[in-house]
Amino acid sequence: MLEIVQMFAERGYQLTPEALEILSKKDTGSIDHLISSLDASTVVVSAEHVLSLLDGEGGKAAKNVRTEYQMVKEISATSCAPEQTGSGVEVEVLREITGRSTCLGNYSDFVKYFRDRYAKIHDLLSRRMSSRPIESLGAQTAGREVSVIGMIMDIRNTSRARVVELEDPTGMVTVLFARESPAYEDSMLLVTDEVVGITGTSDGKGRIFAKSIVWPDLEAQPQPLTAASGGALFLSDLHVGSRKFMRETWNRFVSWISGEDPTGLSSNVGCIVIAGDIVDGIGVYPGQEDELEIKDIYEQYQLAADLISEIPSGIKIVISPGNHDIVRQAEPQPALPKEIQSLFSSNVIFVGNPSWITISSRPVLIYHGRSIDDFVLKVPGLSYREPELAMVEMLRRRHLCPIYGNRVSVAPEVEDHYVIDRPPAILHCGHVHVVGITRYKGVTLINSGTWQGQTEFQKKMNIQPTPGIVPHVDLSTMKVRKLRFT
Repeated sequence: MLEIVQMFAERGYQLTPEALEILSKKDTGSIDHLISSLDASTVVVSAEHVLSLLDGEGGKAAKNVRTEYQMVKEISATSCAPEQTGSGVEVEVLREITGRSTCLGNYSDFVKYFRDRYAKIHDLLSRRMSSRPIESLGAQTAGREVSVIGMIMDIRNTSRARVVELEDPTGMVTVLFARESPAYEDSMLLVTDEVVGITGTSDGKGRIFAKSIVWPDLEAQPQPLTAASGGALFLSDLHVGSRKFMRETWNRFVSWISGEDPTGLSSNVGCIVIAGDIVDGIGVYPGQEDELEIKDIYEQYQLAADLISEIPSGIKIVISPGNHDIVRQAEPQPALPKEIQSLFSSNVIFVGNPSWITISSRPVLIYHGRSIDDFVLKVPGLSYREPELAMVEMLRRRHLCPIYGNRVSVAPEVEDHYVIDRPPAILHCGHVHVVGITRYKGVTLINSGTWQGQTEFQKKMNIQPTPGIVPHVDLSTMKVRKLRFT
């Protein structure tokens, strides 16, 4: 059995004991074929995954069943739909911007904002390296190895090197990554305004010839010690009001969460988190009006509230805004206004974007994810097809939105609300309409897809949405499953 576990581990998958038991009766060729057939976003391979892939004919016959878990095996269920009580799941809001914005747009606001970012990430980096102030790099350091921590102010290329201007509160230094340097490839990943550590040789004249880069990155997180129970679902990008909103798909989801679920999994759900773009909005992009079914934003929210009210009232629902919602476009965004909140049921909790909450003691960081646009544009190897990889870069840099002044409009608050000063159990994003799930150093990363079909804009951008897929997290084990309602 150890050989089977190793086969999956080498491809980046984990196995449940039940799945391992089934596979122990299969030959190596069958197992290898099964691994090749797995969805790349799968994290934990369950017995349900194995059975559905091994029984191809059964999968076809079950095409109309509402979730992928109803395709796999007969599970005993109660004779009547379970009463939704929330499974004892508790939700607590820890931190978000609503009512705390101090931004006036003054020069001093920008200074305070970037100083706060630098100070917080400097503290994180200082746990991993010893550094010195940039102002200390005088003639006495010529030819010596030095380490500094700074914010990247500029990046440019020459025929022989990548040139980075690095600044700390004491001064600025030019960092050179020679093409033959081992650190040159890593320097391709650097972006402006992030805070990193650099080690290299000083020339004593304001330049460092870089040898290595240290990111503030997470340390590998141990398995959580605190007990938790229940399940949570992660949604985003409903885009109610759009002609492409998938009403029938939503209805299948509501039927499932209301108890039409032979697996019984729905009875475990105590919380649903919706990470922005509740409605399609008005005037968000040129030509949007032609794609709207509802052209009044208040009517859009009224319909959204009606749809969400169909979810059993025992389930707590957390809603944060996105760039299509009726809040300021500059991030961080406050929660939806009170007049909009009043349309929704009492089991809905409204937070800003980004926000920190706990679900049954598990810390969850919610961010709509607009900075993924900047990551895809600036970091080689990233794409909209795998948004979870951009989310890995957020954790590596300990910042949700490091690049300032590109596609994301960021208000210079006194505090930088994007610094990831502690590891979450779950990082949840949306925005790009593509489901992506992975684990990174013990953190579960979820991009939750959409409930909107492909728009004309997405066709032009060659973005293929993956609608109607809902990630489910078992809060006791942190295992993730994808529920399909398309």
